[in-house]
Amino acid sequence: MKIIDLEPGDPRLTDDLLPILSELRPHLTDELFAEIYGEGHAQGLRFTAAYGDDGACVGAAGWRIVVNTSAVRKLYVDDLVTAATARSTGVGHALLAHLEGHARAAGCTSLNLDSGTHRTDAHRFYFRERMAVTAFNFDKRLD
Repeated sequence: MKIIDLEPGDPRLTDDLLPILSELRPHLTDELFAEIYGEGHAQGLRFTAAYGDDGACVGAAGWRIVVNTSAVRKLYVDDLVTAATARSTGVGHALLAHLEGHARAAGCTSLNLDSGTHRTDAHRFYFRERMAVTAFNFDKRLD
C-alpha cells in the first residue's frame, strides 16, 4: 500500500480521491469539492489518499491541525473512508497510522475525529484502533 499526501491542484484529488470520499460524502460534486478545498486549505485542510498494490485508490482522509484551548494542538480528521471493496484489508489502519505520524511530528497531543452515531461499523474499527469516546458533539442545523 502507498499513502500519498495530495496538494491542491493535484489531479488525483478529483480523479482518485473524490470517488472514494464520495462513498462517505455523497453530496460532493467536483465543483463543491474544489470550492471546499480552495477555502479549507487556507484553514489547514489537507487530503491523503491510500493506493492499493494495483495502483487504485482505496482510501481517503481529510484532516487538519487544530490549535485550541481544550487540546492545545490536535490533528482533527474531517473524513476517513475506505472504499467499500477494500474494507477490512488494513487501509483504515494504515491511514490512521500515517495521520498519527503527522500528528506526532506537529507536536499534537491527540488525534481526534467525530463519527456519526449511526456508523456502528466505524465505531468498532475506532475502538480496535484504541480510540476512546471522550466527548459528545452537539450540532444545530442552520438550514
